[in-house]
Amino acid sequence: MARRAAVPAAPLGDDFSFVSPVAKYVLFFFNLLFWVISMAMVAVGVYARLLKHAEAAMACLAVDPAILLVVVGVLTFLITFCGCVGSLRENICLLHVFSVCLTIIFLLQLAAGVLGFVFSDKARGKVSEMINGAIVHYRDDLDLQNLIDFGQKEFSCCGGVSYKDWSQNVYFNCTATNPSRERCSVPFSCCLRDTHQAVINTMCGHGMQARGYLEASAFIHTNGCIDKLVNWTHSNLFLLGGITLGLALPQLVGIVLARLLINQIRDQIKLQLYNQQHRADPW
Repeated sequence: MARRAAVPAAPLGDDFSFVSPVAKYVLFFFNLLFWVISMAMVAVGVYARLLKHAEAAMACLAVDPAILLVVVGVLTFLITFCGCVGSLRENICLLHVFSVCLTIIFLLQLAAGVLGFVFSDKARGKVSEMINGAIVHYRDDLDLQNLIDFGQKEFSCCGGVSYKDWSQNVYFNCTATNPSRERCSVPFSCCLRDTHQAVINTMCGHGMQARGYLEASAFIHTNGCIDKLVNWTHSNLFLLGGITLGLALPQLVGIVLARLLINQIRDQIKLQLYNQQHRADPW
C-alpha cells in the first residue's frame, strides 16, 4: 500500500523536468571557460616548442616547460570537453567520465601533498635531482634558462646546494680540460644585485667557482636554491594552502555539479519511462 501511494496518480506534464537549468548551464559555462584556457595552453606550448626547436634540437624534454604546458592543456581539454558536451547534451556517460577524472585528479593532488609532507626527505632529494638536471641542460633550452635565472634572482641563490654545482654544466665545468670561455663561471643571475647599475653585467659570474666561499660571496650568492626554497615554503605555508585550496575548489564544485546533474537526469529518465507506461496502461 505504501508503494502504491508513492506513485503519482497521473503523469506529470511533458514540459516538466527534474534537470535544473541552473546546474546544467553553470556546469557548462564552468567547463567552457577551462576548455578555452586549455586550448590557449596547448597553442602557447606548441608555439613555444616550435620556436625553440631549431635553436635547441637536443633540449631536455623531461624539464621542458613547453611540453609540460601541452600535456596539461591536452588533458584539461579532454576532461572539460566531456563536461561541456555532457552537461549541454545531458549525457550521463560523459558526465561520469568528467566526474571520475576530476575525482582522480583531486585524489592524486591530495596524495601528492600528503606524501610530500610525510616523505619530505625523499621529496627534497627529488627536487635536488630536478634542479641538478636543469643545471646540466641550462644552455640547451631557452625557456629552462629563463626559468632558472628567474628562480635564482627571486630566491637570491645559486645552484642546487651551492654555487659550485654549476660545474655540472658542460659550459661552466671547472676542470682544466674545459675549453669553454665560461669555464669556472656561474650565470649572471647568481650575482649580487647592484641597484645603481643601469646595464646588467652578464659576465659578473666569470671565474667565481675557482674562488672560495668567502671571496665569492662578495660578488655572487653562494647559498644553494634548495635550502632557500625549503625556507620559503616553511615561511609561506598559508599562501601555499590558499593556492592549493584555490585549485581544489573548482574541482570540488565541478564534481558536485556533475553528480547533481547525473542524479537529476536519471530522475528525468525515470519520469519519462513512467509517463510512457502510464499512457500505455492508464490503469
